[in-house]
Formats: sequence, structure tokens, C-alpha cells
Amino acid sequence: MKSLPVALSFLTNPGRRRNLLVLARLLVVFALLVLVFSVAFHVLMVMEGQQHSWVTGVYWVMVVMSTLGFGDITFHSDPGRIFSVVVLLSGTVFMLVLMPFMFIQFFYVPWMEAQAAARAPRSLPAKASGHVILTGVDAVEAALIRLLDRSQHSYVVLISDLTEALRLHDDGYRVMLGDLDDPETYRRARGDRAALVVTTRSDTTNTNVAFTVREICESVPIVATAASNASIDILQLAGCNQVLQFSEMLGQALARRILGRDAKTHVVGQFDEVLIAEATALHTPLVGRTLQEIRLRDHANVNVVGVWDRGRFQIAGPNTMVRASSVLVLAGSRKQLDVYDELFCIYEASDKPVLIIGGGRVGRAVAETLRQQQIDYRIVERHPEPGLDPAKLVCGDAAELEVLEKAGIRDSSTVVITTHDDDMNVYLTIYCRRLRPDVHILGRANLERNVSTLHRAGADFVMSYATMGANVLFNLLKRADILVLAEGLDAFRIPVPPALAGRTLAESAIRESTGCNVVAVVQGAQFDVNPDASAALPADAELVLIGDIESEARFFAQFSL
Repeated sequence: MKSLPVALSFLTNPGRRRNLLVLARLLVVFALLVLVFSVAFHVLMVMEGQQHSWVTGVYWVMVVMSTLGFGDITFHSDPGRIFSVVVLLSGTVFMLVLMPFMFIQFFYVPWMEAQAAARAPRSLPAKASGHVILTGVDAVEAALIRLLDRSQHSYVVLISDLTEALRLHDDGYRVMLGDLDDPETYRRARGDRAALVVTTRSDTTNTNVAFTVREICESVPIVATAASNASIDILQLAGCNQVLQFSEMLGQALARRILGRDAKTHVVGQFDEVLIAEATALHTPLVGRTLQEIRLRDHANVNVVGVWDRGRFQIAGPNTMVRASSVLVLAGSRKQLDVYDELFCIYEASDKPVLIIGGGRVGRAVAETLRQQQIDYRIVERHPEPGLDPAKLVCGDAAELEVLEKAGIRDSSTVVITTHDDDMNVYLTIYCRRLRPDVHILGRANLERNVSTLHRAGADFVMSYATMGANVLFNLLKRADILVLAEGLDAFRIPVPPALAGRTLAESAIRESTGCNVVAVVQGAQFDVNPDASAALPADAELVLIGDIESEARFFAQFSL
């Protein structure tokens, strides 16, 4: 019975059927050769006065054609010897065609295909569910896969080309072979039981994917990217639940990170009632003091989770020093953040324009966000596209000093570098930092590996296109237990571990021993943001914590659930 699927695969595969026909023709030719040579053998043997049976004739032909040459039956005349040479040569040539063809096509190739099928399967297990379906691996999806692996969330990448699928498999990705425009691909990928379908290809391909997935399942969430505004409606009509424009989102996120204009809190994430915000310390009384000396919990009841400084995140502790370049990461309720703003927003306010270098989609999104906030800006672009405000535009190469000075580099409060070339962004960051050592520089990185390079070049804050997109996609899974805030920084919600039940936060020393910050205690519908450290933790409650990868690992190692 095990051989039945193999036989069926031979009959259903068009290539295999053609090979079977070729093999049949070769065998027919081989049989004719043996028949003709056997008849000639008998004729020549009779001429020499020898008598042999027909079985002996076939035996002699096979022995000579296979070059075995036992020598038990031989010709004594020249015509017989010439005939033997003809049989030998023709048999050798024919065997060199027939035997390799049979071995390669019906043994080696099926074995290789079986190995490839094991590395790039054409279907997922029947019980697969709750997984994420991806339609390729680009920078965003590679970053998303790292988040999924870290949270032990299953996924599969659909690849239509076998060579590409094998390459990705060898690189460590979980792949499945199938065409993106074939409904059967998504049936085999268990699309009806997937948690999310993500497609980040071209707008037309994304439309086809969404429409195809909707043929097999009406309920699975589909998220697609769009390069053009005109494609948003079409993608939604095709069945997408969410249509994302990462360039515009990155521009808006960069605009929100223009912190040097004021000391107010800027919300960058939300976990139910817990708001996570960032606030610059520049020109405030916080600079030059430790968190223990500042005592923000006493004044505003906000929790300082950590501090960004030149792109490096540091878990906050009592001895953490706040510098002029520091950006505080705060956690609290809306009311608590408003109290913080009342205390510190008076210390920094600037009406100096923001300088945007690069007028592409990201740069235009930064400009539009600033315009809505009534913040003055200038934008530098060599080849401006329609849609830019001529009054705010400076045409030219930002690598030229005259162009930057014309755009106001000497008076700008912040420089936002948004070109799509990471090498150029590094170059411009070094240049602007040399011209203005005190200016606040935001940079864009297309590849994650260039984030640290831009920081070393002098950028105060860098956003990776890939990381931002991956964080957005991961959070769209709507997992109630985790929220990605930044690369390596998460908010997560867990039941109170048995080792902590009945103990106070002060007694457990979670922050000191693990680096995680408890920012809320949830009991039923009650959300206690920044709880009292002297209150006992109920056994039936949940904790909301914020920490980086290392602190999370330490927490789970120390307080295993």
C-alpha cells in the first residue's frame, strides 16, 4: 500500500509521464536490437558450422552488449568477429543512454524531490492553527519573524519558487511551497485557522492575495501594505482588514519623536489603560540628577521605566543619571502624564523650524504631521515631487553647505534625515552633527543593521523601517499578553506568579533583581496603574510589566509561572 502514492505521483505528474514514454521507446528499441542481433548470431553461427539455441543467442547478445565478455561462446571467422565488435559498440552506446536515464529520472530525481519536499512542504499539518501566514521575506517580514520566534508564535512563509523556498529553509525560515494566486495554497496552509495573513508585496499582488484568501475564508484577518493612496480602497474591497502605509507611518512616528521642541510627554504605546510615553529632559531641572533625587513618583506618580540616550536604552534604577541628551520612557495613566506635563512642559518651548532632509514619502509624511501640529519646517529635496509646499521647499543637494544654510541648519531645533539610502543618511548625520553639535538629529534606517551606525554617526534617535513595520504587524495580532514598544522593549501582561502572591512590590524587589518594571496590577475590571509598592499582590490578579529581552528572561527565570 505504501507504493500506491508513489505510483500515483508518477501517473499524475506530466513530466514523469513524458519520461515514462521516453523509457518505453528506449526499451522497445533495445528489444529490437536484441532480436536483430540474436537472429544475426544464429545466421553467422550456422555459417561457421555451430548450432546454438535461441536462448543461447539472446544470452550471447546480452553478454556482449553489457561488455561482460565471458568468452564461453565465440566466433572463429572474421565476419563473426566483426559482428561481435558491432554488437559491443552499439550495446555500449545504448547502455550509456538507457541506464543513466533510468537511474536519474526514476531514482535520483525522485529522491532529490523527496528531500526538497521535506525542506519545503506543500502543506501544513492538518492540526495547524493560530499561525501567521506571510507571502515572502523582506526586511519587514524578517524582523517580524524574529518577534514571532521570540514569542514562540508559529508562522509560515509561502514561496512559489522551489529554489527560493529551499534557500530560505536553509536560512532557518519555515516555508511552504505554493503559488500566491492559488486558493488551494491557502487551503493547504490552513488559512481558515490562521491568526493573521500578512502580505507586503506590490499593491497588485497584495490585492490578488487578499481576494484569493477571501475565497476560502471570510473571517481570517488580512493585513496588506500599500505604496499608493489609490490602492487603499481597492485592497479593502479585495478583503483586507488593515491596509498599512509604512512610509507614512514611519514619517508620523519620526514627527512624534521630535522631542526637543518641548518637554511634554508623547505617547508611543498603550496597554489597556497604561500609557507609555517619552519626554525629553533637555532644559529641565531633571538634567544632572539621578532618578532617586528627582522622585517623580512622589510628584506625579509616573513610573520611569527607562532612559534612551543616543539610541541606547537603559533600564531605570535609583542611580540612573539624567543627561541633557536623555529621553525618559514613562508609564502611567492619562491623568498621571498630564500632571507630569504641568510640572515640566514650561521649561522647554521652541518656535525654531524643523529641518527635514529628503522629500520622499517619509519626508512628506513628517512635513504633513508637522503642518497639522502647526510646527514650522523646511524640507530639502533635489528632485521635488508634487505635493510639497513651495514656501517650505529648498531645492538642492543637502550635502552642499549653501543648501543647508539656506534651509536654516544654523537655527533649526531638530534635523530629520529621511532619505531612502542608508549610506547617505550616515553621511548627512555626520555632516549635520559637525555643523551643529547641539542640534537634535532624528534618522531613518532602512536596514536594522544600520541603526547602530547612525547612532555612532551622531543621531539622537533612529527609527528602522523594518523594525517599525514589524512592531506594527506584531501588535496587530492583538495578543492580550504582549505589546512591542521598540526594538527589544516590550510591555507584557501575566498572571501573578505563585512566588509573588501575597507579597508586596517592595518585598519582591522585582525591579532591582530582574530589571522589569511593574506598571499596573489588574484585578477583574480594576486597573491600578503604578500601584503602591507597599500593597500586597492578590493571587488572582495580573501584572503589567515593561522590560527589555534580558530583563524578561531574568523575570521568568526567577518567578517561573
